[in-house]
Amino acid sequence: MTQLKCASRTLDLSRVQVMGILNVTPDSFSDGGHLYRASKLSVEQALVHAAAMLSDGASMIDVGGESTRPGAAPVSVQEELDRVIPVIERLTAELDVVVSVDTSAPEVMREAAAAGAGLINDVRSLAREGALEAVAKTDLPVCLMHMQGVSPATMQLAPSYEDILAEVSDFLSRQVARCVTAGIARERIVLDPGFGFGKTLEHNLTLLRRMNELDALGLPLLVGTSRKSMIGQALGREVDSRLAGSLATVALAVERGGRIIRVHDVAATVDVVRMTEAVLYGCEQEQA
Repeated sequence: MTQLKCASRTLDLSRVQVMGILNVTPDSFSDGGHLYRASKLSVEQALVHAAAMLSDGASMIDVGGESTRPGAAPVSVQEELDRVIPVIERLTAELDVVVSVDTSAPEVMREAAAAGAGLINDVRSLAREGALEAVAKTDLPVCLMHMQGVSPATMQLAPSYEDILAEVSDFLSRQVARCVTAGIARERIVLDPGFGFGKTLEHNLTLLRRMNELDALGLPLLVGTSRKSMIGQALGREVDSRLAGSLATVALAVERGGRIIRVHDVAATVDVVRMTEAVLYGCEQEQA
């Protein structure tokens, strides 16, 4: 699958696409809610930040109103709606970019689709009641993620696998079948291995090392390792010093089949993605 229809826009997945992260939460693990605090959820500030990521080479912006860091407090549906819908409306109206909504709530999925979102990104893989039906009715593509554990609040308590690649692959395969049965076409599905979600450092490293084995699922892979604890644990770096480690995982992810790379640091990531593609496929694609 090389084309992903995202509402009024289409993504060319013959090249790796970079998704910029736009958190509108007060407790984001990566930036401490800087955007939230600085702007008090200012839609203008969110627009400026998104436009900067677009200028740096992002083709997608992922808007999230609920923190999914380990131990994060739950957020009400109304609060999540208040955070993300005005931002999605503004971004889709003013920027030529695919806007994704990072949510597990069916109410937010429906409202985000109506506001112009082009993709639904659910870390809970449509597990909440009504989420599967909500996505089926939107006609939008959806990203299904693997997470061991009931929720982000408890996912890191005691992650355990006998064979992490086999178990991640089996989980994602079952979720795809569930979606297809509900009327969501395979052409609308993207898969996320779920780095950092119910996984130890060794689990994450093994998953990245063997990620090419997920090609057997036959669907595009979205990879999100940016600034995550796996990098901090491997290198002994705090969140604001994890760029080099993040970029190393990006190059490896692209080489192992990642088609969408979700990151905080867009400009540096785009350079790594394009350079990796140049090595893998030659200068003709790199210059396209």
